Amino acid sequence: MSLSDVLLDVRPLRTSPVFRRLLFGRTVSTLGSFMTMVTVMFQVWDMTHSTVWSGAVGVAQAVPMVGVSLFAGAWADRVDRRWLFLTGTVGSAVCSLLLTVQGFAGHAPVAVVLLLVAAQTSFAALGAPAAGVFVPRLLPKEQVAAGLALQQVTAQAMMLVGPAVAGVVLGWWGIGVCYLVDTLSFALSFYGAYGLPALPPEGDKSRPGVHGVLDGLRFLTGHRVVRGALLTDLAATVLSMPTSLFPLVNEERFGGDPRTLGLFLSALAVGGVTATAFSGPVTRLARPGPVMLCASATWGAGLCLFGLTSSAWLGLGLLTVAGAADALAVLSRTTIVQTRTPDALLGRVTAAETVVGQAGPHLGNLRGGLVAGWTSGATALVAGGVLCVLAVAYVGTSTPELRTARVKDGK
Repeated sequence: MSLSDVLLDVRPLRTSPVFRRLLFGRTVSTLGSFMTMVTVMFQVWDMTHSTVWSGAVGVAQAVPMVGVSLFAGAWADRVDRRWLFLTGTVGSAVCSLLLTVQGFAGHAPVAVVLLLVAAQTSFAALGAPAAGVFVPRLLPKEQVAAGLALQQVTAQAMMLVGPAVAGVVLGWWGIGVCYLVDTLSFALSFYGAYGLPALPPEGDKSRPGVHGVLDGLRFLTGHRVVRGALLTDLAATVLSMPTSLFPLVNEERFGGDPRTLGLFLSALAVGGVTATAFSGPVTRLARPGPVMLCASATWGAGLCLFGLTSSAWLGLGLLTVAGAADALAVLSRTTIVQTRTPDALLGRVTAAETVVGQAGPHLGNLRGGLVAGWTSGATALVAGGVLCVLAVAYVGTSTPELRTARVKDGK
């Protein structure tokens, strides 16, 4: 096997100029979004020195994302998805510009900052279901997984780079410049999407309002492969999300060294970026169902073993493996959703996938914190990892269609 076969499959960049331009614009915009995320947290803490207000930042992001996404999905299945994505991009840019103005002006109430964050998240949630149809409509089916992997690795890279860049810009020029960079990044996102062809739904359009949402949910509950993929994701995140436990485990096992704590989070990210960068064999295999099941079980097993170890270096290695497994599981889940869902329903199913991806980790961190409060951080990690493996095994056993799911099988 040659190196090109092992590395990330870049065929979509060569075969589709439209996809290449879209990916570039979204990558730059993702960098700006992570800079804004860090800047908002810094500004709110600097204004209030209150953990309550800092926690409210997460609420301002999570509630609109969940509340808007499902109805935005139904809307995306009624209109031209390109137009809807551009509308969300313009709205997000306007909110970022208003954050820039208040950042330079200063003295804005913290409630205004959170309101702008909530509005920007709402526009992002409006555009996300529309963006979910781009890859399967722009690329041949055999390249969909490779296109999703390219999107994932660039997003992960920006997740690593964005906070660091935000820290430098905050230190040198202040919060206004950080917000301004994000505002300018939306121009490239708009440019990347403006060249897309018209992308109306193929097939019957969604019914308006709640009826359209319920039609999408009925498809989810009735399609065994897609349902199994989302249940597997929930098993991995709700039962074994580890990040809320890291400070406690670091205190229990590794002396509370802040450098170790920082490395825990970095190890997950490094594993994810590395796995995606070398995902060529996985995407060419075109068997996302078994890959997702194996990767999700590996995630749970890695976290379970991390909870048992007292060696910092071994623990970092296990977290790197878990991060790699998580990245492959997410890539496989998205591939299943986008290749198995009819285009006329893809906006709504993508919205549901977004809700699962947002809500699962938050619930998992809450679960971990509650269990750790009753027992210990290590116990919560081990128990969560074991439950994850058992739940994934149950989904795989009860859903043979997921075990054998292949991209070429069709929608």
